[in-house]
Amino acid sequence: MRHVISVSVLLALAFRGMPAAQQPAPGQQPPATQAVPDRPEPANAAPETPADIKLAPPAVPVDPKAYIIGAEDLISIRVWHEPDNSGQFVVRPDGKVSVPLIGEIQAAGLTPEKLSANIAEGLQKIMVHPEVTVGVERVNSKKYYIQGEVNRPGSYPLVIDTTVLEALVNAGGFREFANTKKITILRGSQRLKFNYKEVTKGKKMEQNILVKPSDQIIVP
Repeated sequence: MRHVISVSVLLALAFRGMPAAQQPAPGQQPPATQAVPDRPEPANAAPETPADIKLAPPAVPVDPKAYIIGAEDLISIRVWHEPDNSGQFVVRPDGKVSVPLIGEIQAAGLTPEKLSANIAEGLQKIMVHPEVTVGVERVNSKKYYIQGEVNRPGSYPLVIDTTVLEALVNAGGFREFANTKKITILRGSQRLKFNYKEVTKGKKMEQNILVKPSDQIIVP
């Protein structure tokens, strides 16, 4: 009985110190402590990228002063302050593109810088000091192919001078059972040999030739 009276006294003292709004009504139990909810994630939080998803590699940059545009390349033409006359164009098999306000203009065989100058010259008849920029969005005219026991087989844009060794590096290296001594480059009717182990040791470096468009590098 003594313990019950002590607990009642303690409760009465505790409620006396509480504000009226917080005191429980007669016959009600004291309010239970509420759990603090977990703080929600920000609405703009970026989702995590699973480790097994490989992001697409970025586009290969093209030197506007050196790269030669070819048929099927995707190019962008931007005329400053003239969005209606800007856009992306695929170079046709005849090497030309149709540019608004100018019409047919030769693109294949020119560098992006030279094509920019030609378009600006054509627009000077209807504009005052037109500013034109030509970029190569995707290289389709010059590609080489790597097949066989490499980590990333497929086609690769040939944007700059690339040796066979550099091309193999672009393919992510070899798989476990690749025979790196008997790599073959198919070039038209030619079958050229490449021994990776010799070249990496500085031997018979004449094998490390420049890749040409449409070359197929086969790693057995």
